[in-house]
Amino acid sequence: MTIQTVGIIGAGTMGNGIAQACAVSGINVVMVDISDAAVQKGLATVAGSLDRLIKKEKISAADKDAALARIKTSTSYDDLKAAQLVIEAATENYELKLKILKQVDALVGPEVLIASNTSSISITKLAAATSRADRFIGMHFFNPVPMMALVEIIRGLQTSDATHDAVKALAEALGKSPITVKNAPGFVVNRILVPMINEAFFVLAEGLATPEDIDAGMKLGCNQPIGPLALADMIGLDVCLAVMDVYLTEFGDSKYRPCPLLKEMVAAGRLGRKTGQGVYSY
Repeated sequence: MTIQTVGIIGAGTMGNGIAQACAVSGINVVMVDISDAAVQKGLATVAGSLDRLIKKEKISAADKDAALARIKTSTSYDDLKAAQLVIEAATENYELKLKILKQVDALVGPEVLIASNTSSISITKLAAATSRADRFIGMHFFNPVPMMALVEIIRGLQTSDATHDAVKALAEALGKSPITVKNAPGFVVNRILVPMINEAFFVLAEGLATPEDIDAGMKLGCNQPIGPLALADMIGLDVCLAVMDVYLTEFGDSKYRPCPLLKEMVAAGRLGRKTGQGVYSY
């Protein structure tokens, strides 16, 4: 299967990033969200990102116009019928994703592939809720999508080789470097990364060092481009907490216990960059 049109559900950070990556690579996009304001905000984010690439002389103004022309925005799932692949990029919430996926599954043709851009939820479990478990797969993009080369391609127990191969080929066509992983909570990267972030919050809560020094230590000592606390602010503290909660539930191991400070900051609405306040102020 050659994927020429991709449907994307969700015009937020991940959804509009995936839309940009597809459109720049010559893939047509249908980006759907619950309101016109949401999809227009997503489209504006893509336009702003492309403007920055123009300033860096990585693309031309004509490239920007061509990419934006490939993105159709909509508030109707009916427009997803034109896609060969639909990527669900909603908030990291199992019940919400399940509701969306069941709607899409009932709407699009039986040959259409469906992927979830989840960072922690079981692909096998999500696939089982659809009528096309063999044509269901995980595509975990990393933020910021236009800049990050990695895509984790997650095979559920039921995912067919043909589905895997088609989605891997798409990822490569987007200029990404995909890795294939088995289904397990957190898959590979976040299984390692998010507990590290959680541990950084324990270190902060214990007063061992300032946020700046914790981040500087990991950047200089482990050659990380961004410290774990600054990264948590970029990801969203609520997302980090949700992932740790999944690990604790699925593994039943206390080593995945979310740091109380992380929980308290989320309760206070200090979610990171998207709210202007997390560990740091923005």
